[in-house]
Amino acid sequence: MNDILGNGVNFLVIVFGLVEFAKKFGISGQKLTALSMVLGVVIGVFYKLGQKYAAVGEWFNVVMFGLAVGLAASGIYDFMKRRIPKVEG
Repeated sequence: MNDILGNGVNFLVIVFGLVEFAKKFGISGQKLTALSMVLGVVIGVFYKLGQKYAAVGEWFNVVMFGLAVGLAASGIYDFMKRRIPKVEG
């Protein structure tokens, strides 16, 4: 299960993006905290299952890739662009 999405940093970005996406539907406060915890646990469990069972790993990679592309299309780029200062140089 060696894939470009197969590390914790990329999973963190996907959870972050999903939580930001949930904000668009009016979810806020402690519900967002709970959502991020649940998403992190679910992604972590499926990642570990994917390491043990090849079939799960293949589907997990497909789902993670789809989420990453979908989040990029839904505005995660704009979110980061607004919050990270432009580097002059």
